[in-house]
Amino acid sequence: MKKTHNINIGNSIIHIEEDAYEMLTVYLNEVKQHFSKNADDFEIVTDIENRIAEMFTEKLAEQQKQAIGIEDVELVIQQMGSVKDFETSEEAAGGELPGPEYDPIKKLYRDTDQAMIAGVCAGLAHYLDVNVKWVRLFTFITILLFGSGILAYIIFWFMVPKAKTRAEKMEMRGEETNLKGFANSYLQPFAVQSRGFVAEFLQVVGGFLQGSGRVIFKIIAGTIVFFGSIFLLALVVVLAAFLGFWNSDVYSYFPINIVNEEYLVTLTLAVFVILAIPLLALILFSVRVAFNGRSSNRVLSYGLLVIWLAGVVTGIFYVAKISSEFKEGAEFAKVTPLKSYPVYALNIDRARIFTQEDSLNYRIDANGYKDKKILNDLDDDFNMPESISFRMEKSMDGKVSMNTNYKSRGKTFEIALKNAQNIHYDFLQADSSLNFSPTVHIPKKANWRGQQIELVLNIPVGTEVKISNKFAEFLGGYNYWDCKQEDDDEYTIWVMTDSGVKCKYERLKKEN
Repeated sequence: MKKTHNINIGNSIIHIEEDAYEMLTVYLNEVKQHFSKNADDFEIVTDIENRIAEMFTEKLAEQQKQAIGIEDVELVIQQMGSVKDFETSEEAAGGELPGPEYDPIKKLYRDTDQAMIAGVCAGLAHYLDVNVKWVRLFTFITILLFGSGILAYIIFWFMVPKAKTRAEKMEMRGEETNLKGFANSYLQPFAVQSRGFVAEFLQVVGGFLQGSGRVIFKIIAGTIVFFGSIFLLALVVVLAAFLGFWNSDVYSYFPINIVNEEYLVTLTLAVFVILAIPLLALILFSVRVAFNGRSSNRVLSYGLLVIWLAGVVTGIFYVAKISSEFKEGAEFAKVTPLKSYPVYALNIDRARIFTQEDSLNYRIDANGYKDKKILNDLDDDFNMPESISFRMEKSMDGKVSMNTNYKSRGKTFEIALKNAQNIHYDFLQADSSLNFSPTVHIPKKANWRGQQIELVLNIPVGTEVKISNKFAEFLGGYNYWDCKQEDDDEYTIWVMTDSGVKCKYERLKKEN
């Protein structure tokens, strides 16, 4: 077994075999002697040693071995260039170093020397070999037009490393990281511009985050782990509820009743995967930050990614299928003649007529409950969103009537029309009182497909209408609250004119 040495080169401890150590020592002495007459000799040699240390470290990691052998040193010298070859190229060029004679291979780094913020645009300009002003202009345009430029800039900021060493800056510019390249880099120094307040401030913040800021990151990570775990547990509980632990009546509530019953389980699982896996990934990452843990297993990471993508694809598929069921629209109208009165009162009545479907749902004989009402004290109905609109128009024939337009959507016109026909809405006239149901009802197993009711009250000129406060929420285009004389009034009074319905109180004020 060959004897090894531990050497410190480029601030890295390297295990190296004895014969390889002797060859490396001779090479480094030649390098130091050659650059000894240069004013920047110490910096040049230090950069060269740092680059050699990087190459040794890469080889140990690639070959998974413990010590550098003589063949590794020979390969490094070949890549860096021997001093004799370097001196010959200088003499042939008349004392000046020749330009690069190779195809430049650039690496992407952030150029903080020419940074306005974090050096992202400057680094991209080097990599793409374009003027940095065009990259900055393009970034500015994407920020103004789409806003995506901000997100892309932040991602590049965190993902792309900063060019710290001279070797990294040379790789960023596409220069050879050998003897000739390092010497050229000192003959042609890197351009450094005034970075401005933003870049300097961000550098200070970065220094803080690398120091005492790590403690803050650990606290934040611990908080994310705690609350993220609670939220993940809540998602599991909600998933269990949707998969059957709740009463099945919940599936009749909006917005759950948008989803077809046969899609519900699959779509619920897809939504759970879409939400839970990023949350789980955030928790695992926060655990690693908080407790200085190792990186997550790649198989686990790729597995979670595949499951998440499958959830996204499944979710998009079913959302597209449900969306297709809103493709066509249909409506039909029903005209109800009303008894004529000089004054009408519009009220909300939460009771509704007992139907055949109610008989089946509640297992009650429908014959004994014909024309009876179901009383309901609830202020809201959860199976439909706001779906009623009301307006008043001048009667063209002097008669009073109520036009009820039933509207819905469906995959085809026929299905949309059937959905509209299945709408149940209660409206009753009791002398001069017109009583309206506050909600639209659809069959228990039916899906919500944009069902809505449009009510149009046709009244002759001169007819007055008293509108209750509870009815006001269904009014569109009427300044109801401006029509009140006193704040505690239960009604506002409106009157039909030749130009449309007007507030009686406002009309009287103008006449006086």
